[in-house]
Amino acid sequence: MSECCGSQLPVEPDSCGCGSSCNDEATCSVGGETNPGVVKLQVLGTGCPKCKTLAENTELAAKELGIEYELVKVTDINQIMAFGVMITPALVVDGKVKISGKVPDSTEIKSILSTQGE
Repeated sequence: MSECCGSQLPVEPDSCGCGSSCNDEATCSVGGETNPGVVKLQVLGTGCPKCKTLAENTELAAKELGIEYELVKVTDINQIMAFGVMITPALVVDGKVKISGKVPDSTEIKSILSTQGE
């Protein structure tokens, strides 16, 4: 079960949880291709108001830091589960879940983004 803003969503994940034909996280294609030097930001959620706010705050933080980024909104429940996220919204930075189950303000997101790669 996954939770978004109080609603439970049933899911039957496969071995890695993405719902595709891969066998584990090492061969999983959910993350997609990456561009060198570009920070990949993924907002996981079903599209509820909290998920939209997280996307807005994330974009604001990235712009204020002046980083080159790609923002992707992941709404497919199987892809969300592939990250091991049980409560949305969630923020993934370069393939790593940084926040789950809350909506941080842009200041907190900037702190996370500025320590990325350390």
